[in-house]
Amino acid sequence: MGQSGNLVPADKKLYALRDVTATVESIPLIASSVMSKKIAAGSDCILLDVKIGTGAFMKTADEAVRLAQTMVRIGETAGRRTNALITDMSCPLGRAVGNSLEIAEVCETLRGRGPEDLTELSIRLAAEMLHMAGGESAEQCLNRVRGAVESGAVFRKLCEMVSAQGGDTAVLEDPGKFPKAGASLIIPAPETGYVTSVDALLCGETSVLLGAGREKKEDAVDHAAGIILRCKPGDFVKKGAPAAELFAESPERCRAAAQRFQGAVCVGPEPPQKRPLIRARVTKDGIERF
Repeated sequence: MGQSGNLVPADKKLYALRDVTATVESIPLIASSVMSKKIAAGSDCILLDVKIGTGAFMKTADEAVRLAQTMVRIGETAGRRTNALITDMSCPLGRAVGNSLEIAEVCETLRGRGPEDLTELSIRLAAEMLHMAGGESAEQCLNRVRGAVESGAVFRKLCEMVSAQGGDTAVLEDPGKFPKAGASLIIPAPETGYVTSVDALLCGETSVLLGAGREKKEDAVDHAAGIILRCKPGDFVKKGAPAAELFAESPERCRAAAQRFQGAVCVGPEPPQKRPLIRARVTKDGIERF
């Protein structure tokens, strides 16, 4: 949930001030901005997903833990049970980067047909929230969440939420109804071998150039623009095989964004060591690393 005229309205002014004074990266100011919204919204329990990696604000585990500790301390001081999970964002979660592309992937995930990493992290986060709010064991909460995904209950709940806000659930039932991009471009794998990394920051910067985000405040967002990753770390690829597909309003925009995407997909002779999605849990009682 973002800041609005009815929810911590001072946050927008403070953030604008931080922007022009180059204090956006201050951990105390980040923590106060994030937690002001969570506390004002009235939740009894707050679970924070703090990202680390190339695609995250915090690049190292130590930085992410310091931020998490500050936010947990604020929440607990305000009388809210607050936990934080430190999760990896060196590679984009799932395979979609972009507005409607990600929503289509979300629908598949909530139906139990999504990418393994996005599905697993979503289930773990939901189970953690359920465990914080209730009296069941962590294992029972995990089983309940998995069961809700498999039964279709979570997808139906998404449709109820969208409908309650005046949205069109037809596009959730059939994401093929989303507007299509005017052009696409296949990015080939640079070498034969195992994908060792997919740079989340380069993917994000490329998506902005494609039109999925704003370079300037007044820019329009193209909801059909973005990236579909055809491979993820650990996959074996052959040189020239599709590594990613870019989508934009025009071939020219695709080609321009492809220049930024160069080097995003790295290939090596050996498969990379698999890293855990969840790197640590931070609570008022301390830090648990995985």
